[in-house]
Amino acid sequence: MSATPQAPRRRRRTFLITAVTAGLATAGALAAALPASAGEAATYKPGHHPKPSRYQDVQLLSFNDLHGNLEPPAGSSGRVTEVQADGTTKTIDAGGVEYLATHLRKAREGKKYSVTAAGGDMVGASPLISGLFHDEPAIEALNKLDLDVTSVGNHEFDEGAKELGRLQNGGCHPTAGCYGDTKFKGADFPYLAANVLDEKTGKPILKPYWVWKKNGVKVGFIGVTLEGTPDIVSADGVKGLKFKDEVETINKYAKVLERQGVKSVVALIHEGGFPASTSYNYDCDSPGAGDGISGPIVDIAKNITPKVDALVTGHTHAAYACTINDPSGKPRMVTSAASFGRLYTDTTLTYDRWTGDIARTAVESANHVVTRDVPKAPDMTALISKWNTLAAPIGNRAIGYISGDIGNTGNESPLGDLIADAQLANGKELDPETDLALMNPGGIRAPLTYAAKGAEGDGVVTYAEGFTVQPFANTVNLQDFTGAQIIQVLKEQVSGANAAAPKILQVSAGLTYTLDLTKSGADRVVTDSIRLGGAAIDPAATYRVATNSFLAGGGDGFPTLGQGTNDLVGGDDLAALEKYLLANSSAAAPIAPPAADRITVVTQ
Repeated sequence: MSATPQAPRRRRRTFLITAVTAGLATAGALAAALPASAGEAATYKPGHHPKPSRYQDVQLLSFNDLHGNLEPPAGSSGRVTEVQADGTTKTIDAGGVEYLATHLRKAREGKKYSVTAAGGDMVGASPLISGLFHDEPAIEALNKLDLDVTSVGNHEFDEGAKELGRLQNGGCHPTAGCYGDTKFKGADFPYLAANVLDEKTGKPILKPYWVWKKNGVKVGFIGVTLEGTPDIVSADGVKGLKFKDEVETINKYAKVLERQGVKSVVALIHEGGFPASTSYNYDCDSPGAGDGISGPIVDIAKNITPKVDALVTGHTHAAYACTINDPSGKPRMVTSAASFGRLYTDTTLTYDRWTGDIARTAVESANHVVTRDVPKAPDMTALISKWNTLAAPIGNRAIGYISGDIGNTGNESPLGDLIADAQLANGKELDPETDLALMNPGGIRAPLTYAAKGAEGDGVVTYAEGFTVQPFANTVNLQDFTGAQIIQVLKEQVSGANAAAPKILQVSAGLTYTLDLTKSGADRVVTDSIRLGGAAIDPAATYRVATNSFLAGGGDGFPTLGQGTNDLVGGDDLAALEKYLLANSSAAAPIAPPAADRITVVTQ
């Protein structure tokens, strides 16, 4: 029996307003003017053409961080947590575009004024069914979902600005060519990149904003990605681009829209926050919830001009529907729908036809689970079947065997250890003097599940599953570092760019240390505890370190990893994992999940 979630609690806020126009002198007059249902038209005498009421509900459906997940995500990546009425929680299987399409289409029924928007990372770091084909399948799916507009995210730049332009405008891939008999048509919706400028021209590489219009109702959308995109994307991906401050950019284009007569504005921001609870229906505005949400989006939201009426966010893969005060002190809705198509957000924006603005007194928003207990959308099933047929000869190949689920969550994860061990083994083949390997957690996109698909056989790891775990086509690189530099790298996990949101590197066998979370900043890494093969790291000695090419360039906030010497560029990191699995597992002797006991974590 499939799980049925309780009805999500909508976030509705009513604020004291003294006047909206000169003709409304008191809050009581406003209340009288606002109908019980703003979507209802006023009643007129027979024979007269009905005129639209002053207030019109506009449905805003939104989601973010799809990452080309067309099929239901496996393992923990395909579940959400729900708070029950008694305070307990349960998990619900969620996601898959066949189900997302059904849910969105059902949500739109009876809504004459409905617009669908997204918060970036629609593509990139995608499973094989989309990633193998440079995410053309994901764009086709989004077209069928009737997506109206999206911001760019950092992963839209994984293959560079030219490839992003191709996804927008269509055409065959420059090296892979066309797939099948038809030319790729590109996205039916605009990608917005207001804060991504061409270094030579100083102008946005794509449209900065877009206006949705229907029967006199106008809502503007401004799209930005996080200013720190160059820190988390390869240098080639952002070559020739400049990323501007999110707040300054949004405030600039809100003024532009206002001069064009557009006073209702939604910002699509590929940057996010961290709610106090991981449950999708956590009420971060409820009494006793504390601040409710933390992270970069809080300061961004507090500084974006009040001209913007709502914020659709992403990047952190979290779920929330919270209010954060704008600079005037007025609460404003800020939402995020987790990731991988597991949730969608349904927000009601009440449009005031007299002022052309959103009456924020009537804004409602809630996240909804993309459950798998609804009929699959036939057009999405056909799309998945088409691309799976093309991918099958590559994706169905067995590359290893596991005895149980190998997860990718926690400060140190079993899958992180496995990948680090695979890269160390690969490094030793390139250079027997290789001492250790480090893997960034953000490069591990999904767990390995024991029974991901019933047709493949329990414990079999296919190439498609491996591709979903490591889709970036990085290389395994070797560099020399001093012991002092290695110590500094470990401290950079919890300081500098990673101080607010630590990125704990996954380490190969033999490297151990203590992470003391009761301390702050770089002190959370206990220097005296760092050991390699049981011996203390010698700050003056030289060590040979294997990392992926992204980390070797100083990515993910690890500048010291960009300072290595004696570079040696190896082969594909997924090929390294495949080789390791084939060498260390078989159907008769599958590999067991690593113990994840290399980092000792102190929490109290």
